Amino acid sequence: MATDLGVSRLVIGLTVVAFGTSAPEMLVSGIAAWAGSPQMGIGNAIGSNIVNVTLALGAAALVRPLRVHSRLLLRELPVLLGIMVVAWIFLSDDRLSRVEGIILLVGMFVLVVWIGVQGRQESQDVDPLAAALDAEIPEPAPVLKATLWFVLGLVVLLVGSRALVWGAVGIARGVGVSELVIGLTLVALGTSLPELAASIAAARRDEQDIAVGNVVGSNMFNLLGVLGLPGVIAPGALVDHHLVTRDFPIMVGVTVLLIATAVVKKHNHIGRRTGFVLVSLFVVYFVMLFIQPS
Repeated sequence: MATDLGVSRLVIGLTVVAFGTSAPEMLVSGIAAWAGSPQMGIGNAIGSNIVNVTLALGAAALVRPLRVHSRLLLRELPVLLGIMVVAWIFLSDDRLSRVEGIILLVGMFVLVVWIGVQGRQESQDVDPLAAALDAEIPEPAPVLKATLWFVLGLVVLLVGSRALVWGAVGIARGVGVSELVIGLTLVALGTSLPELAASIAAARRDEQDIAVGNVVGSNMFNLLGVLGLPGVIAPGALVDHHLVTRDFPIMVGVTVLLIATAVVKKHNHIGRRTGFVLVSLFVVYFVMLFIQPS
């Protein structure tokens, strides 16, 4: 649909695709908050970011060592850190107000505009990500066909998200684990499957900037859109303090590790050793949550 409207493929890859892979998290988070389980929605936002960096990017690096060439991605990484700081400030009092949720959602739309402007300023000859996306994004379909696929996908996504929330709440109540832990683990893993599949597929095709860009873009949308929805729909709900003292620092830590290897390290290299460390951290984190649940 975006291609039919004349949007450049670089902008599509940086906004529409990243937003699309975050759509499951957004719908699940919104439905969970609407159903009276805002902790699950908030946990989904933080847990998905942890899964994206540790499992999705780690698995992609195991398939093929990754190098970040795109200047656009390098600009996005400090923005991601800035968004994390804002989110931590909002959650530091163990609550998320409606005003804070609105600020995050507005920030998401500002981010889309900023990325779009940045994308238009880069030509295919300047940023290697543009050439990769030009080859990756398919030719536009007829408007009617594209619209039908969009509507069908949205309906299936809504139904699947509602079923996922029902099932997750049932599991939490059945096994006596908190809804926060279920949101951080099973729900986060389920909603992060698009990022996992996209990053591994991009690594196999040697589209390294796309593999990293999927994770970076999705994580920014998660912290703004996915985290913002529970604040708007169920404002003032008490947030488990473990999220602020345990899970949020873990999310920041693995993100800093990503930036350290993607930017600071020589040749912007995310090698198989780093990939193994990231996947191992994912396993340890999941096991830790179920051994010592909040």
